[in-house]
Amino acid sequence: MKTNRPAWVSVLICEITRTPLRTALCMLLLLMLTHNTVQAQGPLDKTVTISINNEPLKQALDKITAASGIRFTYNETVAKSTVKISINAKNQPLGDVLRKALAPHPFSFSLLDDEVLIKYDAGKVKKQSAGTDGKYTVSGTIKSKQTGETIIGASIRVTNANAGTSSNEYGFYSITLPAGDHEITVSAMGQKTIVMPVSLSGNQRVDIALEDNSQLLQEVTIKAAPAGARDLASPQMGVEHLSIQETKNIPVLLGERDVIKTIQLLPGIKSAGEGSGGFFVRGGATDQNLILLDEAPVYNASHLLGFFSTFNSDAIKNMNIYKGDMPAQYGGRLSSVLDVKMNDGNNQKFGVSGGIGLIAARINVEGPIQKGKSSFLISARRTYADAFLKLSKDSVAKNSQLYFYDINAKANYVLGDKDRLFISGYFGKDVLSAADIAGINWGNTTATLRWNHIFNNQLFSNTSLIYSNYDYKLNIKQDVNEFNIYSQIRDFNFKEDMQWYAGQKNTISFGVNSIYHTIKPGEISATGNSGIISQNLQNRYALENAAYVTNTWKATDRFTLTYGVRLSAFTILGSGDYYDIDADGNIVGSKHYTSGQEVKTYVNLEPRVAAAFQLNDVSSIKASYARNAQNLHLISNSNSGSPTDKWVASTNLIKPELADQFSVGYYKDFNEHNYEFTVESYYKKLQNQIDYRNGANVFTNQPIETQLLFGKGRAYGAEFLLKKKAGRLTGWISYTLSKSERMIDGINNNQWYNARQDRTHDIAIVAMYKASDKWTFSANFVYYTGDAVTFPSGKYQVDGVTYYYYTNRNADRMPAYHRLDLGATKQLKKTAKFQSDLTFSLYNAYGNPNAYRIFFRDNKTDASRTEAVRTTLFTFVPSVTYNFKF
Repeated sequence: MKTNRPAWVSVLICEITRTPLRTALCMLLLLMLTHNTVQAQGPLDKTVTISINNEPLKQALDKITAASGIRFTYNETVAKSTVKISINAKNQPLGDVLRKALAPHPFSFSLLDDEVLIKYDAGKVKKQSAGTDGKYTVSGTIKSKQTGETIIGASIRVTNANAGTSSNEYGFYSITLPAGDHEITVSAMGQKTIVMPVSLSGNQRVDIALEDNSQLLQEVTIKAAPAGARDLASPQMGVEHLSIQETKNIPVLLGERDVIKTIQLLPGIKSAGEGSGGFFVRGGATDQNLILLDEAPVYNASHLLGFFSTFNSDAIKNMNIYKGDMPAQYGGRLSSVLDVKMNDGNNQKFGVSGGIGLIAARINVEGPIQKGKSSFLISARRTYADAFLKLSKDSVAKNSQLYFYDINAKANYVLGDKDRLFISGYFGKDVLSAADIAGINWGNTTATLRWNHIFNNQLFSNTSLIYSNYDYKLNIKQDVNEFNIYSQIRDFNFKEDMQWYAGQKNTISFGVNSIYHTIKPGEISATGNSGIISQNLQNRYALENAAYVTNTWKATDRFTLTYGVRLSAFTILGSGDYYDIDADGNIVGSKHYTSGQEVKTYVNLEPRVAAAFQLNDVSSIKASYARNAQNLHLISNSNSGSPTDKWVASTNLIKPELADQFSVGYYKDFNEHNYEFTVESYYKKLQNQIDYRNGANVFTNQPIETQLLFGKGRAYGAEFLLKKKAGRLTGWISYTLSKSERMIDGINNNQWYNARQDRTHDIAIVAMYKASDKWTFSANFVYYTGDAVTFPSGKYQVDGVTYYYYTNRNADRMPAYHRLDLGATKQLKKTAKFQSDLTFSLYNAYGNPNAYRIFFRDNKTDASRTEAVRTTLFTFVPSVTYNFKF
């Protein structure tokens, strides 16, 4: 037992009892009491001088230890607590300092030997919670601990409040909860899941850093269900999320990982054909897909005539594709939005990665500008197929060019707790030329400047300035004749997007968007005596404005509703001539407009509504309706797409395309969330659809409207997906059953006919098997109904020249397409500082000669007979790629 009796009392007792033995005993007693008195001046009595401003509890305790030498002991609950404390003490006892600092929070302290024990105090929480009916907001940013990259779509779930949210596309989250103690589970694809306590007696900013899944993590709780599971409670339909990690083992053509080729293995998304960079979504054409790279539109997302996409996987963080039921912040297309986000760059350490393949090489460099505050990324890629042409003995081949290159660059700066600045850009170019005979080159340039600002723990803002440019140049030489065609589409874009986390039940998004379009349909320059006249088709100018608002309302624990509207206005501007055309396509009048003069404005109200009802913890049903408007149109006479396809804007004659889509779906997770099954069906009604007149010429020098007809369309179908998300064997099976038709006066006797993108069946099977730490094997099989095409119904000859005639449009079919691809990845080396692997792939493993094109010609020996000639692009295509990272 300790006593606080002063030492002079003991001395007085010894004076009263003076004998040798008693004196010795008194002296011993005096020493003991003196020792106890010193002990009484323990850690809690020691005075400290320290200033701490709103810092996490663990960090604050570490600073107290550094300033005073007093050590603290605590458990994981304290170490991971989100509580922040402030201290301003000058020569005050530590006990008083702690008592005041911890008073508002659910923690208490006591002595444990020579240390101070900090412990969680559940009774204190109950007392605080009982005294208030208030709710508080927890918000912050979720990022990777290893790289500092913000994490998109991380799941935040609150166990005892049956509440949850997810991080937005910049990693920000906000959730409002009752006062008191909560347990929050945070998970994300490729990251370790953590469970952390949060004690709320006021609003809190809690930034969370997640560990990479590949590293051991002993201080967190691992959740059984894998991260990245589909959100059963969210009303959002028709959306697929893919990370680059999911795509890296899928075998692809010539070993180049390709996000666009990967999404074509998902239900409802169909390849536009082998050797094509385009894709069809739910019966829509290739131009009805909005492709964004860091918010900038990409008008031609293909390299080498479609064999590769513009997206270098080394530079990509995340991609989402919305199949028609797109959120209100997106607009301008009917069928889908492919939203691709670039990596921000590692702000923790410098790193280099890349790969060398049979046809292309790539390199990626990233690192901190100021550690933890800012970073950069530069990623570059180039093919070298043209280098092999130099080995040819043929002079034309030897002097030809066949290559592409692209560069991604990005930097970001943390300006403070509430502000972050991003600068990103892309530049890509394709060059194809046959000596001095002919050539074509095309390319995309984008630039994005974004500013993230957190007004408070419930209001987030993103402001963007965006530039986008796509152009192509075609050059043809023949003897003394030469002509060139140049076309361009260029945008300047301003966006303001706000997210207001209005409470526990409502999340409101709203914003504005304004784009200034400049379109050069074509500039033709010619020399020689070919008869081609140099001319400039009139540039077209337009201003596209939009405003939107949407709210996600969690009506009950099981029912959630999202509703909103987008208001778009497309203003056609001068200068230029605009025409009136009769039913036969003849110009019957025109009117000239001066620069900046308004020609016409199309205003469209685009409502959206979606609902989700959660049947139980593992299944839900959803339904949605969305209207979309499109004012930019791609004029193409090929199914697969070409760099020379023309983009045109709505005019006084070309009206905005409209689509109304109705969807319903069922979703289920089972076997402890390792499997996912979804089925969605849809019906899409289309207005103001565009197709060619019979015998149209896309390269006419007449207004393009003279070659076009307009009508309506419909598309409907069902999509099935069964996905295995965990274990050694992962992958999915997708199947789409669909129909896409058009009805346009002047085509097919004014009856319904198949759209070019109509396919009845589309099947994809994807499997990845991790055999060991060294080997991963993969395979994918695809099958789909042949494209709708128009074959000749007969022929006739005039002066020895054969002419074919056609009847019903798109009434014939190409042969069914099917292909098996195989892949394998061997891990060569993996250490903390360096890793490398070899990727092998075999495209079209059983060598099926899929038809790329079928054309017709007279038999050489009997002109009355007609031959159908089938061409094939690829049979067996092996490849090997060496990848490295350090």
